[in-house]
Amino acid sequence: MEIKGKQTGVFSMDKSQEYKIWLTELKSKIRFSQIKAAMTVNAALIRFYWELGQMISEQEVKWGDNLIDAVAKDLRSEFPEMKGLSRSNLFYARQFYLFYKDETSNSLLDNLSNKLLDKLPWGHNILIFSKSKDSTEAQFYIGQAIENNWSRNVLALQIKSKLYQRSGKAITNFKHTLPDPASDLAQQTLKDPYVFDFMTMTNPYKERDIEDQLVQHITKFLLELGKGFAFIGRQYHLVVGESDYYLDLLFYHTRLKCYTVIEIKNTSFIPEYAGKLNFYLSAVDSLVKQDDDNPTIGILLCRDKNNIEAEFALRDMNKPMGVSEFEFTEILPDNLKSSLPTVEEIENELKSGNE
Repeated sequence: MEIKGKQTGVFSMDKSQEYKIWLTELKSKIRFSQIKAAMTVNAALIRFYWELGQMISEQEVKWGDNLIDAVAKDLRSEFPEMKGLSRSNLFYARQFYLFYKDETSNSLLDNLSNKLLDKLPWGHNILIFSKSKDSTEAQFYIGQAIENNWSRNVLALQIKSKLYQRSGKAITNFKHTLPDPASDLAQQTLKDPYVFDFMTMTNPYKERDIEDQLVQHITKFLLELGKGFAFIGRQYHLVVGESDYYLDLLFYHTRLKCYTVIEIKNTSFIPEYAGKLNFYLSAVDSLVKQDDDNPTIGILLCRDKNNIEAEFALRDMNKPMGVSEFEFTEILPDNLKSSLPTVEEIENELKSGNE
């Protein structure tokens, strides 16, 4: 087998004594990791992949880009029963090391433990470092996956929905209405936008139809809201004076220890919505909240908003609330679908126009 090296030209790996010595060292490392993995399986495996990626990355400078192909073949021959030594996984190991290596100092493995990387299965780690733009985003998903005990599928869903970019981005007045550190925790609890991709709506629809779907898919709705939300009810009835009022959705947040009112508006945000939500929060604080509960929080979900307008609307409100957008999959009604041209019709029209 010949490999073109980046610095040394063409040489025979089979006859390279230096390569054979290095390969022997690599095999010893694998055997040692097998013993260690029997005691601390996942932690040892993640650390092994780190060292494997480091060794490959360092030797590629000497032996070139085809090193992984050669190593995969030799390791499969030596360890046919061992999973994780495929060509693709060796590439992942190298990517794993290169992704995090600038974040480590002299104590590489200690820093790995501090990052909690070895608390997640290898499949979770692959998703995170292969899909994240940088280590800050990766550490966010590592922490969230551990804290929420996400399966790999749920983690993939959260990454696909760009949870990192959405978390804590809602327009709120929490800094002025909640004490520290509750204000920071509440801010990070909210997202903007909320992505309800488990919903499929057909025009025309009303806000009540959106509520119906959210409650129908309550498990997925709670996953999108985040950890800590407990569903209390929809169209929650309150009597203020002699008038009846109905809250769209009422939750209790177990970490913030407060009730949370969610109002849904299938329109763009207007300042009047904040005033009505402020009224609802006052009513819940007076009629529902217990003495040991924290102040009720409001979340206003709109199809669209102007951030500056939302900030002005919340500025002088005395109740803690936030404004976010929400998105879902919208399906065209059958009567509208039939009136739209097909792809073939559009192509034929373009062809006829060019003749």
